[in-house]
Amino acid sequence: MRKVSLYLCLLLIAVLRVSAQSNDKQLQRLAGVDKIVEKMLHDWHAAGVAVAVVEKDKVIYAKGFGYRDYEKKLPVTPNTVFAIGSCSKAFTSALLGVLREEGKLDFETPVRNYLPELVFYNDDMNAHITLRDMMSHRTGLSRYDYSWYLFGAPTRDSLLYRIRFMEPNEPLRYKWQYNNFMFMAQGSVAEKLTGKSWEENMKLRFFDSLGMTHSSTAIDGFKVEDAAVGYGVTKDTAITRKDYKDIQIIAPAGSINSSVSDMAHWVSAWINGGKYNGKQVIPAAYVGEAQSAQMAMGGGRPGKDQPEVHGSDYGLGWMISSYRGHYQVEHGGNIDGFTASTCFYPSDSIGIIVLANQNGSPVPMLVRNLFSDKLLGLKYYALSDSMVKKRAAQLATDKKGSDSKDTAKVKGAGVIRSLSDYTGMYVSKSFGSYEVVIQNDSLFALIPQEKNYLKHVAYDVFQTYQVDKYTGIDTTAPGSRIKFNADMNGDINETEIDLGVKDPVRFSRTPKMAPLTKAALEKYLGVYSFGGMEATVHIKGEDQLMMNVPGQMDFTLVPVDKNKFALKEVKGFTVEFSLNDKGEVVSLTSIQPNGRFKADKKK
Repeated sequence: MRKVSLYLCLLLIAVLRVSAQSNDKQLQRLAGVDKIVEKMLHDWHAAGVAVAVVEKDKVIYAKGFGYRDYEKKLPVTPNTVFAIGSCSKAFTSALLGVLREEGKLDFETPVRNYLPELVFYNDDMNAHITLRDMMSHRTGLSRYDYSWYLFGAPTRDSLLYRIRFMEPNEPLRYKWQYNNFMFMAQGSVAEKLTGKSWEENMKLRFFDSLGMTHSSTAIDGFKVEDAAVGYGVTKDTAITRKDYKDIQIIAPAGSINSSVSDMAHWVSAWINGGKYNGKQVIPAAYVGEAQSAQMAMGGGRPGKDQPEVHGSDYGLGWMISSYRGHYQVEHGGNIDGFTASTCFYPSDSIGIIVLANQNGSPVPMLVRNLFSDKLLGLKYYALSDSMVKKRAAQLATDKKGSDSKDTAKVKGAGVIRSLSDYTGMYVSKSFGSYEVVIQNDSLFALIPQEKNYLKHVAYDVFQTYQVDKYTGIDTTAPGSRIKFNADMNGDINETEIDLGVKDPVRFSRTPKMAPLTKAALEKYLGVYSFGGMEATVHIKGEDQLMMNVPGQMDFTLVPVDKNKFALKEVKGFTVEFSLNDKGEVVSLTSIQPNGRFKADKKK
């Protein structure tokens, strides 16, 4: 018994020694990283960040830095929940990979065979766009992101309906162009074929199978104790809270919330051929295909600062490049208050996940590169330090430019209209609608997802400035300009806004006024004489004013201003009533593209 016990003791000591040596080796590889990460948070004025590292099938590092709630000074942990934004795309495409393995679809059949309600701009697109085209961003469509991000939609189906009005700016498979709508549509395909929502599929196929217990797909996923608050940076250094962005409407493109501890399980499956804990969660064939180039992204030549970083291709929900001689598969994610990076090196069996609660932050990329250098045995390149210096130089240049900029006004370009002439609803089939209103003697554009102050620039052109809930009007970051256009009568009938697509987007004006009561409309009733022709104004139903013109039709009169109505059935035609000193209607003027025609009211 003593010999056996002694042997077991010696064996245990040997195992502990090997384990200690292994831990020492890990510590040696990652020596100094914590201090560098903390410095990055300080240099970039970031609230917090979490990092996890997977090697083969083990998590070898998981740690939080900074604060998940900056005001309350609550620390980030490996289980802190962040919005991962577009890192969600790999999940959506992987779901299609699973459905292909089950024989429910293929990637080469025109997508409308699976989802007839998805209609594109022309017949050629309808006949040829496939799921593979959508998964690799090569449909010919540019982003159209403001359509969902700013204007929203009541349902996902209504957002899907807008795609038919989106004009391509490139031929099919000619150019890589990132497009969130195409990933939303992939989710719709999966919903149609499975009879389950995209959200249900994510939980059933991935979260449950991978033990991702802190992950969710909706805004209420932040209603947990260890959830990060989103932040941005204002005035170059101030850490400012940002509201959570509800993007459920386009969820398959980027609405997953997760932690680095959960995302480590997801990356582990990719490193191990789609397997997690011995179970095949993602089809092995799909894993290899998704991390292989499907479309060249362009601009992948080595730069002077990092000549060992080059290549730029897109797989299926993943970006592919060469990082200092190592094959890198990665995808970033950005949504209000959060930035993410999910990365793995298939040939090295190493994965790195970095999640930050800072808007549009360079920190996840910088931390990812730091850990990549250390884990791959490369000399660390202090990219953050060089970027901080460049940022300081750029800020100084920008300040100098703003101090000396020409403030001369365009001669004769003052506001020549009443502000009320610009008010009303403006509608686009591909983007939705917004309203222009007057508040405190100023114009504002009430876009569904944000409010913008309109500052006059020249003629009928206004500059937008977002009104932030916490900081007010942000005049340091001007948005798109809005140009108001007039019809042949000189009335504002549309706007043009540059929203990052092929041409400025045109929004048709629908003047908006409170409905008038039947009593208020009665003064307009009567017969009006245009020389030899007479028009009769009457009320239809309870409160709808109408104008009947013999030989034509009964026109619906929609109130657009005081005593002024638009003809609902004919664009560009309005009727304006004139009153005497007693408030009695004495005539009407028909304002048409070919002139103004007055008609006296018959007594």
